Order: sequence, then structure tokens, then C-alpha cells
Amino acid sequence: MYLPPAFREDRIEVLHALIREIVFSTLVSATSEGGVEVTHLPLLLDPEPAPFGTLLGHLARANGHVRALARAREAVAIFLGPEAYVSPSFYPSKRAHGRVVPTWNYVAVHATGPVELVEEPGELLELVRRLTEQQEGAREEPWAVGDAPDDFVAAQLRGIVGLRLRIHRIEGKLKLSQNRPAADRQGVAAGLAASAAADDRAMAACMRALAPVRTPTEGEGGT
Repeated sequence: MYLPPAFREDRIEVLHALIREIVFSTLVSATSEGGVEVTHLPLLLDPEPAPFGTLLGHLARANGHVRALARAREAVAIFLGPEAYVSPSFYPSKRAHGRVVPTWNYVAVHATGPVELVEEPGELLELVRRLTEQQEGAREEPWAVGDAPDDFVAAQLRGIVGLRLRIHRIEGKLKLSQNRPAADRQGVAAGLAASAAADDRAMAACMRALAPVRTPTEGEGGT
């Protein structure tokens, strides 16, 4: 991932928090034939082993990506957070000199490492329980795997394969207008916050929470 210094995020606690918030990922790995397999799936972050942790999830057994993962040396899980188009009209500097162009703000975390497939029924059941508890825990009446009949659950488990991705490298990119003057950044946050689009408002909140005000270095920028 292209990481200009202005947008690079290295704090593990921030990257882990983003993974837990986003949850849904794009898992990518190479095939032995030189192609690429891609699967979209939710992943649970286990903080162990430190410092980077392990991602847990499952795929349909019929998914050809399972066979590719069994042979792949490593895979990358991509987590995309808020994203929004940034209009030059948001910048006060547009009115001052006009030397501005559109861009796109976004949040992305890439977690890379080797994958271990999980097929033992007891381990697979525990993995599914943990994933379920992550998503159901905040509900007033959370659903649990044990709410379904045992034979039904056993049949469902036969149709999936679990995975563990031990993170060996993690990269974060928070492109939140840090390469713009403070006034322009404030203008972007205000413009997006006033938008009718929920994604724009989410980006505005992200900018205000995660992007410190700084003076840009000449040459920084890009996508």
C-alpha cells in the first residue's frame, strides 16, 4: 500500500480498534497458477500473539479460495473504513488562490500473514461462537449458537472451513486531509459533516477523531 508519511498510521492500538470497528474485510491471496483469489468476509481480531494478533473467520467449504489458502504462503486482509469524495469547494484556499483539486479521503488497514485452515469440529464450533458473540453481544436479546438445535449446527459446520491469519505485518493509512492547511482541513470536515450522505458524515467524524492538525511537508499528497 502506498503510504506517504502524512497518512501513515503505525499505532497498533489504533489499527486494532479500526479492525474491530470495521469487522468486514476483503481477503486476498495468490494461487499456485499465478492468479488471485478474493473473498469478502467478517473477521474477528484476537490480540494474541502480541504485538499484531490473529484474525479469525470462516469460508464456505465450496469456495475455491479454501484450496488456494491451503497452498498460499500468506494472505492479506483489507479493512476499509469511512471514505468520501472531497470537493475543492470545501477549501478556504480555493477562494484565496484557486490552486486546488478534488481528492478522496479514506481509511484502510492491511493485515498480512500466513493462514491456517480450521476443520476440527470442536475448534470450528468455538470459532463460530466467538464470531457470533462479537456481533450479538451488544444486542438486548443476543442470539447464541446454542439457540439452534445441535444437529442443525453440526450440519452447518460441515459446510464451512475456519481460518486463522496470524498477522506478521500490519499497515494503516488514514487519508484525512493531513496534507492540507488547518483551515482547509476544518473546511473539509465541516463540508462533509453537513452532507446528506451518511458516509460523508462518518468521514467527518473520523477526521475530527483521528487526524491531528499539522503543517504539510512540500511534496506530500496523492492517493
